[in-house]
Amino acid sequence: MNLSKHLTLGEIIRSETAKRLGIDNSPTPEHLENLQAIAEAIFEPCRTFVGRPLAVTSGYRSQALNKAIKGASPTSDHCRGAALDLDCDVFGGSNRDLFFFILDNLEFGQLIWEFGGEPDASAETNPDWVHCSYYLDRPNKKQVLQAYKVNGRTKYKTWTDPRG
Repeated sequence: MNLSKHLTLGEIIRSETAKRLGIDNSPTPEHLENLQAIAEAIFEPCRTFVGRPLAVTSGYRSQALNKAIKGASPTSDHCRGAALDLDCDVFGGSNRDLFFFILDNLEFGQLIWEFGGEPDASAETNPDWVHCSYYLDRPNKKQVLQAYKVNGRTKYKTWTDPRG
């Protein structure tokens, strides 16, 4: 099933952990509606910007799968079908460029610079991947965060735009 021109449901629900543990990672009709919305509002504009395939490293996660991978929380946007983790480094693109494209051009609920280099004004720093959410059922407030590790635990802080 296609969620948009360049994104299938199979890509969004694919999980090696779910396969290995026998976890059903099928979305409900409500989650499917959210997935179609984020595919059109976020994935397709990003795919067009990048101009080549764009990897979804994490899309929809059932509650059971989110628990198995020790996801952020039971209220994760991934569990609602409202978040994608995108990685264009896989196909020779720049996650930094993708992050700034989303920030400057799209409506989103939350955008996270996921690990990688500390954002600065140079083009040398790059997040490991980009997390982006999109909401149908509430305002998209454009919250921008940066993920980092402290003693092996993921923490988040408000992101500061290094471009000034």
